[in-house]
Amino acid sequence: MSLPSNDLMAAIAATRFGLGARPGEIDAARDDPRGFLAAQIRPEGADQPQGGEDSAQRLAEVSDYQMQKRDAKAAQKDMGGDAKSAPVKDLQKDLRDQAGDDFLARARLGATTDAAFRERWALFWANHFTVSATSLAVGAVAGPFEREAIRPHVFGRFEDLLVASSTHPAMLLYLDQAQSVGPNSRAAQYQRKAGKTAGGLNENLAREILELHTVGVDAGYHQADVTEFARAMTGFSIGRPKDPSPHRFLFRDNAHEPGARTVMGRRYAQEGQAQALAVMRALAASPHTAYHLATKLAVHFVSDTPPPALVARLRKAYLDSDGRLDEVARALVAAPEAWDPVAAKFKTPYEFAISTWRSVDAQPSGIDKLAPVLTGLGQKPFSAPSPKGWADEAQVWCAPDALIKRLRFSEGFAAVVADRLDPSLLAQTALGARLTPPVAKAVARAETRREAMALLLMSPEFQRR
Repeated sequence: MSLPSNDLMAAIAATRFGLGARPGEIDAARDDPRGFLAAQIRPEGADQPQGGEDSAQRLAEVSDYQMQKRDAKAAQKDMGGDAKSAPVKDLQKDLRDQAGDDFLARARLGATTDAAFRERWALFWANHFTVSATSLAVGAVAGPFEREAIRPHVFGRFEDLLVASSTHPAMLLYLDQAQSVGPNSRAAQYQRKAGKTAGGLNENLAREILELHTVGVDAGYHQADVTEFARAMTGFSIGRPKDPSPHRFLFRDNAHEPGARTVMGRRYAQEGQAQALAVMRALAASPHTAYHLATKLAVHFVSDTPPPALVARLRKAYLDSDGRLDEVARALVAAPEAWDPVAAKFKTPYEFAISTWRSVDAQPSGIDKLAPVLTGLGQKPFSAPSPKGWADEAQVWCAPDALIKRLRFSEGFAAVVADRLDPSLLAQTALGARLTPPVAKAVARAETRREAMALLLMSPEFQRR
């Protein structure tokens, strides 16, 4: 398969592999588009958004909020009053504001980074290992989850990324793993002797690791494998305030289901925490996982119907390197199929918004401006609709109503910034060799700069990557 010209490859590097071109970015990639991307792959992982507390600090604040809320409810019951007193409401608002600050910092990083391929790669893995703000506690640690469990590992071994995400408090809370108790564990036996209802086995995390994170739904596993894996994971929990590691991952041996486990035909005799980690190690090494991840990456970067040759290249890079994601990233950059001139991918709302700010060398001013835009476009911050994450396929994002909302955003954005810009020059710096004569002519002939910019932002060339 022949490659496009360097001019077109430079535009593809910035708009398909990256998050949209900033002024000068396409020029910077022109001499060596592949080298421009490969240079962004580094052992230390992705860049970190500015600021933000760690997950333990956030969960300590959540614990404080929950305690004060209980006290307020008790006071209301005894004397009458407001269960959500001013201090409780303030704590709740602080937690939500901090989650908003986390998302804004991530968006600002995306809008300003010179290593947008590295950022897109990190965002792919954050979506692959989705945690969604289904509760105040999960929302409080969604940002720290990305910073602590995802970004440091995105160019390392997939097994390490899998373990880091599966043992992080955000994932344990989101998928209810922290309360999972083996039915024959010491903790369950003690509860039954005390006349209490014994804690139950929760299969959510085990199911999603198999179905979404590793081998995929077509790997041939059964419900018994999910249950056995869930039993192996019992004990994966979070330290309470008085525990040695408060608000951090803690393995509770007394909650672990004793005995050997068999998952997908393989027996695991390990005891305690080592048992689930051994299952994860085997899942990470599975050819099914290699194929599942290769397919998802090809869909994300290239096409909703990815070329089989590209999937095969990525799968081989994964298996040959023992699951090293930096080698998979290099294989993606090297693959000629990834440089197909046809822009087959339709931007998600987040990608569209970030690429718009990048095109004018700006960034979102506040979460109060960013969140309503993304929510209106269908991608509320930290709120993926399920553990599957945000959809990657065009059909989810290009319905007529969604396009009308994008047009309104484009018109509003143009009203703020267009009067100080040259629309024709903007079209060149934003799209490079991907700019087609019809779009260039429409931008040049528009009656006003605002109209010209709105036309550019709504053009198929800008909406696709």
